[in-house]
Amino acid sequence: MAGRIDAGDHRLSYSVGDPAPSLRPGRSGHDEPMRDVEIQDDSIRLGQFLKLADLAADGGDARELLGAGEVTVNGEPESRRGRQLVPGDVVTVGEDGVRVFAPGA
Repeated sequence: MAGRIDAGDHRLSYSVGDPAPSLRPGRSGHDEPMRDVEIQDDSIRLGQFLKLADLAADGGDARELLGAGEVTVNGEPESRRGRQLVPGDVVTVGEDGVRVFAPGA
């Protein structure tokens, strides 16, 4: 699955999957592939990324998830929508882990 989203003055594109996805242990004890979500710029705000990665339906949903403490970045709880993410950062909501990916990074 691939697509392109215009978010304000940032043009973002994403592709789900990776030719060589990393594996992470799931809660069931089985390894699950982690999705990569591609960004076009050097960084992206967490609130935008949650929507881009389909972890939040809209800005209000992202705000609720962050306020409820359901979002982690690189294993640490995060509540700031404006937190800047860079390639390699891993965002988790519940059991869904997604890695920030940029071509050439």
